[in-house]
Amino acid sequence: MTQKQTILGRISQLARANINALLDNAEDPEKMLDQLVRDYTNSISEAEEAVAVTIANVRMAEADLKADEEAAEEWGRKASAASRKAEEMRSSGDVAGAEKFDNLTRMALGRQIQHEDDVASARPAIEQQNATVEQLKQGLVSMKTKLEDLKSRRGTLVARARTAEAQSKVHDAISSIDVMDPNSELSRFEDRIRRQEAMVQGRAEAQATRLEDQFAELEDHTHDREIEARMQQLKGGQSS
Repeated sequence: MTQKQTILGRISQLARANINALLDNAEDPEKMLDQLVRDYTNSISEAEEAVAVTIANVRMAEADLKADEEAAEEWGRKASAASRKAEEMRSSGDVAGAEKFDNLTRMALGRQIQHEDDVASARPAIEQQNATVEQLKQGLVSMKTKLEDLKSRRGTLVARARTAEAQSKVHDAISSIDVMDPNSELSRFEDRIRRQEAMVQGRAEAQATRLEDQFAELEDHTHDREIEARMQQLKGGQSS
């Protein structure tokens, strides 16, 4: 497997990756996000280098192909020229000269055929390399888009993950407290507060009772004085 095929496979794998699924299964989403960013960045860098190397190879192969095509045409022209010259000499009776240019025609045709064969064998390979370059380019575009999306969503995703973790801890803490359990710490604390409140109320009522007794005694003395005053009035009336 060539390097560009390896890079292409990695690009395809990362481009198809389901980020949400990876985060759901991650023990530490923040670390997972940072690792994804690093993986994407490194793979993009390697892919860009692979694309550059592949394009350079393709351009060199295309240059060679063009040179072979031009050479085939040139040797074809030479073969035609040599063939015409051979016919001219044969017409003039120069059999040896005609044979010489016939041999040159055969040599030129051989060179033409060789270059045509090179063109025929090189063209499919160049077309395949160009197809690979297009795949790499499309994969790069997809990965760069996904990387930018990943970077822009990183803060939000991390915040959501931390919020979910905090909510989970709060839920676990609440679940561990059974407020209906009379033996729970919360229940005992509540009972203690209720007793304190009841004692305060009891003391207030007791103090109020003592004040009422004092006023009652005061009222009793007041009646005694009134009785004595009326007795004096009665005695004064009887003596007159």
